[in-house]
Amino acid sequence: MDTQTQLELEAAAFRRLRDHLAKRTDVQNIDMMNLTGFCRNCLSRWYQEAANERGIPMTKEEGRAAFYGMPYDEWRALHQTETTDAEKAKFKVTSKQHE
Repeated sequence: MDTQTQLELEAAAFRRLRDHLAKRTDVQNIDMMNLTGFCRNCLSRWYQEAANERGIPMTKEEGRAAFYGMPYDEWRALHQTETTDAEKAKFKVTSKQHE
């Protein structure tokens, strides 16, 4: 496989993951962090960092808006639920495992 095709396939897989997560608003970021060690915010930060590494200025909020398809505060108001004490406790344990 040539490099350009690989790049296009990886980009398509990323877009499909982004679109899948946009539809699965029932899955909270804390759920993702507790199970996988990353969440939508991580993906948006990685997107921002990739832009910055290529000399494209992008803020954290711009990266989030690009990934979420809307301003982050708007997404949170529409879809984010309160984190339970149990989820917070689990995060303390799992976040140490992913360091």
